[in-house]
Amino acid sequence: MPDLKLSVDPNSSAPVYRQIVDQFRTLLVEGALEPGQQMPSVRQIAIALGVHFNTVAEAYRALAAEGLISVAHGKPARVLDHVPEPAAPAQLDGFRSKLRQLIAEMRAQGVSKARIRRELANAQEGLQG
Repeated sequence: MPDLKLSVDPNSSAPVYRQIVDQFRTLLVEGALEPGQQMPSVRQIAIALGVHFNTVAEAYRALAAEGLISVAHGKPARVLDHVPEPAAPAQLDGFRSKLRQLIAEMRAQGVSKARIRRELANAQEGLQG
């Protein structure tokens, strides 16, 4: 099992289960977790993050609803080979808007343009893997 480096921010406005979902989605999309690979147990993640196991179970159910993992009672969760439908133009517009808002937030918080470019390049590299 790779070192997943998951974390939660109790001060975040995002619920803890959503933080877990978002981090796992990133790992899955970037290929850190391969199709067919066994996911860490709910209890392992809960202990590592210091959260209740029901919170992690909720995150796993959300990932399963997105078609990213399979979950079955009594069996380990596994990564699925997920091939999403291409995004519609309206969805792309929404993503573009969110990305621009995030960049604006980063600039407002003092992140330099050069650092933002590096972060975008790093994210792009993760997609090419």
